Amino acid sequence: MELSTKKKLHALSLAEKIQVLELLDESKMSQSEVARRFQVSQPQISRICKNKEKLLADWCSGTANRERKRKRESKYSGIDEALLCWYHIAQAKAWDVTGPMLLHKAKELADIMGQDFVPSIGWLVRWKRRNNVGFGARQVLVPPFPPEPPPPELPSQAHPPLSLKDFSPENVFGCVEVPLLYRAVPGRAFACDQLQVLLCANSRGTEKRRVLVGGLQAAPRCFFGVNSEALPASYHPDPGIPWSEWLAQFDQDMGQQGRQVALLLAAQVVEEWARPPGLHHVRLLPLSTSSTTPSLPDSVVWAFKAHYRHRLLGKLAAIQSGREGTSLAKAGAGITVLDALHMVAAAWAMVPPQLILSSFIQEGLAPGRTPLSLDRPEVPPAPVGLSQEEFSHFVDLEGEEPGPRVCKEETGTEDNERREEADFEPLPTKAEALTALGTLRRWLECNSTSPKPFEKFYDCEVEVERLCCL
Repeated sequence: MELSTKKKLHALSLAEKIQVLELLDESKMSQSEVARRFQVSQPQISRICKNKEKLLADWCSGTANRERKRKRESKYSGIDEALLCWYHIAQAKAWDVTGPMLLHKAKELADIMGQDFVPSIGWLVRWKRRNNVGFGARQVLVPPFPPEPPPPELPSQAHPPLSLKDFSPENVFGCVEVPLLYRAVPGRAFACDQLQVLLCANSRGTEKRRVLVGGLQAAPRCFFGVNSEALPASYHPDPGIPWSEWLAQFDQDMGQQGRQVALLLAAQVVEEWARPPGLHHVRLLPLSTSSTTPSLPDSVVWAFKAHYRHRLLGKLAAIQSGREGTSLAKAGAGITVLDALHMVAAAWAMVPPQLILSSFIQEGLAPGRTPLSLDRPEVPPAPVGLSQEEFSHFVDLEGEEPGPRVCKEETGTEDNERREEADFEPLPTKAEALTALGTLRRWLECNSTSPKPFEKFYDCEVEVERLCCL
């Protein structure tokens, strides 16, 4: 009987490879002797020596799977590494990172890198296995980079009205972070329903920057499969507003236009930065803490919130009319963050440029003749069922103490959110989109009182049909 001379391949784990390197460094054993001890071939020991630096780097990172025997590179290695870097930052800040949050961030990074990549749950499982990432009890990770030095003190700047003389009104911008209880109804609001909305416009009202919405720790389920570039506003899944990232993008946009602009900011916003961003085309003008001048006129913020509340109440009324027996509170509990993002963009677009201009002039932040005093800007009339005084109170709801942190209503959303990592709603198909168009047109044919809605419907129909042909 012939004996097989083929040896069974024995691959070493990362931990065993480090032991091999320690033996070779600390003892006088040859590669052949080490190979016999670990029951592998001498060429395998030689390859370990050649890859010594990479192996030590993986071992010292603290994130590599130490029982891994082969390192299989991901097809999308750039996204893989960028997501791991973001995960380190999130862990260092003690954020609760979830599966949907990682999927959303991976898609966002892919869009930034210009790669056609839609992360799946299977990809996420493999990514976690490759990088030794696990959920449950929060891991304490060693940061992959040294701690940042304390920020240098900001140079003192002149009082904003004096500094603004160096810029034309078109190049003076104001921005503010606005808290928004996005699904509050009259008499019912919860603290954990609050989003942060970043509004920015120039003093002429001719330029309103794309709205940025943030404030939740995890990417909601409603964002799965959504193309962030197609949304009318930007969404940041991390807590608060990423001021440094937003300013860097603003500076880049102004540089592409060849402009030098001034940006009014609240002093406390600048003080909270871990590292002041290096800006070349945007000059920051922090308002002093004792100043009563807002970084964006209060009347502009009030108009935005009034349009949002009016649109929210209109949507809730429509939901109630389509579902008999649904209370206003139940209808409000069904409003998603994605719904809020669209309503935020629509409300910001409805703030008139003339109001922004007159508000900046009233605050002394733009040259011009002082207009007539406006106690409240022109806004939509109070919805049916609310007086103008009650509606004004509803607009300023964020100024009051919200209710307890109870987000779940009696709509069954609690059970759904418990399964958010494993259960995603299926994405609509092209056939379903075309069917929905037919349903909407039929509904307009039976209920519309004028042909005007069809003009907007035709534009939507053309765009949907174009996308279906891609």
